[in-house]
Amino acid sequence: MSIHAPLIIDIAGTTLTEVDRRRLAHPLTGGMILFGRNWQSRAQLTELCAAVKGISADLLIAVDHEGGRVQRFRTDGFTHLPSMRAIGELWGQDEKGQPGSGVLKACEAATSAGFVLASELRACGVDYSFTPVLDLDHGESGVIGDRAFARDPRVVSLLARSLMQGLLQAGMGNCGKHFPGHGAVKADSHVALPVDKRSLKAILADDAQPYRWLTSVLTAVMPAHVIYSKVDSRPAGFSPRWLQDIFRGQLGFQGVVCTDDLSMAAARQLDGRTLSYTEAVVTALQAGCDLALLCNRSAVHGGAELDEVLDQLAEAQLKGQWQPNEVSEERRLNLLPRSPARPWDELVRSADYMQALDHLP
Repeated sequence: MSIHAPLIIDIAGTTLTEVDRRRLAHPLTGGMILFGRNWQSRAQLTELCAAVKGISADLLIAVDHEGGRVQRFRTDGFTHLPSMRAIGELWGQDEKGQPGSGVLKACEAATSAGFVLASELRACGVDYSFTPVLDLDHGESGVIGDRAFARDPRVVSLLARSLMQGLLQAGMGNCGKHFPGHGAVKADSHVALPVDKRSLKAILADDAQPYRWLTSVLTAVMPAHVIYSKVDSRPAGFSPRWLQDIFRGQLGFQGVVCTDDLSMAAARQLDGRTLSYTEAVVTALQAGCDLALLCNRSAVHGGAELDEVLDQLAEAQLKGQWQPNEVSEERRLNLLPRSPARPWDELVRSADYMQALDHLP
């Protein structure tokens, strides 16, 4: 039995198959990530989450649910959340004769967005969302774009902290992404491996500043699938230099480090070749990641690649190529909510929820 369940995997449909149940019950599986294909209705989502928790209460049920164009559930009562840029744009919109009122409005909107986002997800049984985006909007990255609050790291940090406060009020952790910053490169890391040629000093003084300022309140962080060539030849998520020396050592981060989706071919590029899924998982864990995300494999070839990774990772453990990490497992368990969720009908009638909706842009 493993003492560390590092894999976050997906399922193909809206209900669990026997094969899904077997994979989720595997001792190396720590959770499941949801996508739009797993959604039909609130009732269906609630039943699906309950079925997952029936396998193990410790399985983490996660989703990419940021607002704007990255929001998996949009119907059957789910609030259409604003993009982070829409919140950031409130910053400079002072009311007449009230300098600084735009800052307060933006912070209130960010807290409200975090609270609504987390409350609605938790009412359906979802534990966790990979949010907020801490990337700076350099105007370069199409894949980031309006997912970023602003260009100024101080604005990004304050609005992210506000959004994280809203998540916390609803009993949900947070995930800052994409460390140390994805906003200054044009290439989309879903399809190509971007290279950022700035110096470490330049990156730490700009894009990485939110991570320095938010270290004590970040629950988790997702490294970027980007090579910062003047710092390391490896992408950040495969780099002990970035994850262990700089992030944990220099910046003092103590929370979860979770890979971005390792199913993307660009995410498995290392030293001029494409790693297998298992090689990518092992390399990320060895570099200092606690959790490895493997998405969109369940619907391909019947999910054979997921079964292969589960088998091969277990074999790698037996051969000593990868050692389970008790600290990493403790960090994973810390992502699970500690408080009971409010049922949907109770939530939507509550004063704090209705007040939060009023503060959204």
